[in-house]
Amino acid sequence: MSDHFFVVTGGPGAGKTSLITELARRGFHTIPESGRTIIREEMQSGGDALPWVDPMAYAERMLEQDMHSFSAAQALSGPVIFDRGIADIVGYLTFCGLAVPSHVAAAAKAARYNHRIFLAPYWDEIFTQDTGHRAQGTGHRTPNASRPAPRPRRPVP
Repeated sequence: MSDHFFVVTGGPGAGKTSLITELARRGFHTIPESGRTIIREEMQSGGDALPWVDPMAYAERMLEQDMHSFSAAQALSGPVIFDRGIADIVGYLTFCGLAVPSHVAAAAKAARYNHRIFLAPYWDEIFTQDTGHRAQGTGHRTPNASRPAPRPRRPVP
């Protein structure tokens, strides 16, 4: 387990990205959410790995990028804060009603983060409907399916 790897998870509109941005500003190592980057890249290139076109291809792209980020973060010292973790891909696929491929489940199990997971609850007052939020369409329901096994969760104040 990578005790210095911490995950902030939760649905769109919970303030995860704002929190991660502030932590980076304060000098913490942070890993941004892959979904937004993939949506932006796919829209610019006319690709199909978009949640509203091909959710499985989108999940596969997230897995590829998240595994790369997880591996690269091994070289960092001190706390590393992830805007969602690899296990969130399992939650996304489950939310979409899609079967979780065995290699995705294996990757989620192998990528070990600190046992404490920080859950950012849905916060309607700060939610803004940007392309990434519309695309994911998961709202406040994602966190309930974002972990393959029960783990301690700490609500983000």
